[in-house]
Amino acid sequence: MSSTWITRAETSADIPAIREIDLAAFPTALEADLVDALRADPAAWIDGLSLVAADDDGNPVSHALLTRCHIGGTPALCLGPVAVRPERQQSGAGSAAVLAALAAAGDMGEYHVVVLGHPAYYPRFGFSRASLHGIGVTIDVPDEALMALTLDAAHPLPGGTVRYAAPFGI
Repeated sequence: MSSTWITRAETSADIPAIREIDLAAFPTALEADLVDALRADPAAWIDGLSLVAADDDGNPVSHALLTRCHIGGTPALCLGPVAVRPERQQSGAGSAAVLAALAAAGDMGEYHVVVLGHPAYYPRFGFSRASLHGIGVTIDVPDEALMALTLDAAHPLPGGTVRYAAPFGI
């Protein structure tokens, strides 16, 4: 089993594999359907910010997606879903996809990323509790689950309420 991952932006050929990864990684089709809806939303989708980590044969085993959101009036990115094939979890494939996605976002001149996720996982990438930066959401979530990151220290995180892309339904 590979411990070195090939990371790259998704291609149209990867779309079925990404859906399979999401269906395998989550208990329902909700996340797979969300990825499809985000891909179809021109206000949310940013080419080059849907990243996969592939095995030595080029087969995607994990996926990390960044789409447009706003913190108050400031453009930002939302990380998620992030998924890894169950048999490849704990292998570094998820981290590789997330790191590649964050690097691609920085290369595109993006500054801010939010994630609603597991508070023990995302701090390894530099995320911290969003409320410490005056960032919140309109739904009831555990405070430690909403996290934020700036990709450029010269651009501190803005405060405000996160406005997600329409497919999130938030």
